[in-house]
Amino acid sequence: MWVALGVFVALQIYFVQEMLAALMLFTGLFVVCGVIALGLYLIDKASRWGIGMAGSQAKKALVVAEEISKKQLRRPRSEPAR
Repeated sequence: MWVALGVFVALQIYFVQEMLAALMLFTGLFVVCGVIALGLYLIDKASRWGIGMAGSQAKKALVVAEEISKKQLRRPRSEPAR
């Protein structure tokens, strides 16, 4: 009877060790997946911010280009080059 009790306790300890090992493995896997998801989220946010900044800069560049195109390229009373 004591041997059976000893075997039962040993099996329970082994089972607990296996469950703790599985918990650690799945926790590590969850952390890795979370870090990957966070990285993808931050890349998405940065790209959206960059596209927004590029769009606003492009609008400013178009306004400046339009102003430059409306200016007269030659000075008044200048003669054309020969």
